[in-house]
Amino acid sequence: MNDFLNLASLPLITSAQTRSISAENSTGEKSGGARAVPEDAKNAAFHLGKGWKVRPCIALPSQQTATLADIAGPGVIQHIWITTDVKAYRDCILRFYWDEETEPSVEVPLGDFFALGHGLRYNINSLMVAVNPSGGCNCYWPMPFRRHARVTVENQHVEEFPHFFYQITYALDEVPENAGYFHAQWRRSMTWREHPEHVILDNVRGRGHYAGTFLAWEQLSNGWWGEGEVKFFIDGDDEYPTICGTGTEDYFGGAWCFGETYSTPFLGYPLWRKEANEIPKHAMYRWHVPDPIRFSQDLRVTVQALGWWPTRKYQPLTDDISSVAYWYQTEPHATFPPLPEREMRFPR
Repeated sequence: MNDFLNLASLPLITSAQTRSISAENSTGEKSGGARAVPEDAKNAAFHLGKGWKVRPCIALPSQQTATLADIAGPGVIQHIWITTDVKAYRDCILRFYWDEETEPSVEVPLGDFFALGHGLRYNINSLMVAVNPSGGCNCYWPMPFRRHARVTVENQHVEEFPHFFYQITYALDEVPENAGYFHAQWRRSMTWREHPEHVILDNVRGRGHYAGTFLAWEQLSNGWWGEGEVKFFIDGDDEYPTICGTGTEDYFGGAWCFGETYSTPFLGYPLWRKEANEIPKHAMYRWHVPDPIRFSQDLRVTVQALGWWPTRKYQPLTDDISSVAYWYQTEPHATFPPLPEREMRFPR
């Protein structure tokens, strides 16, 4: 498995085998694509026959789980592309399982996995995640596995999604001994004035490195909302963190209350929205690709919700914050907290 972003390795010829899974080749097998036969006269390819985009998508029935990929390793998932109805962004749950584990290493609402918060669609132009018009969701997090990889999506919406398009490209290749497994976890909380803190990640045990943060922030007060610090409690830190930022917008690479939206390779503030009769909504991402945060025992990550009183003193805020933490670690991982029920994931 070549070092990610090491362009010097791109010309190197290896023994890896490239495979890709989609509705047209659900197993990813060699010569397994474009075999569906258009037997229904309503099919757009009926007059062309086999080999002409007969099955470009699948349907996701309500209250059912579909397996998108079931792969024997070793190998690494390199690219995931998905597009579907925006209503699926908070109502469909992505889960990834490595090496026959029974508990997922990734459990995130579909949209939030691609840094689309609040159940909204907007464009993102970053290195690890790109969301292009109109809702082409791309993920480039490398995801190695040694024996097996399984990717599922659960539809918790009240209706079927008849058009779910996806493609998962991977390489069958040896995985280095020191390669960690990819993890991602979604959380949502309402901060309160007595302790205005949102927990992004907690109860991580093992050895690895933190790789990224996505926040979807619903602002429930007037004025500036992002004065709080992002903190990393590493390897036994208790009251005081090892890494402490200078403010929310600073952690995401901005300054002075952001001022405008932006989207760059490793960090961005792609969403600021305030429409009539709607509370302000924000979205931010930071990918720790050139600067991963290493841990050898445990890790906890938090962000404060702080604004300003008219007296120029910090004001603790009651805000609605959702987050996705992305990290790599050795297995086994600690059990994730229960994912909130569908009603508790609704945007306001």
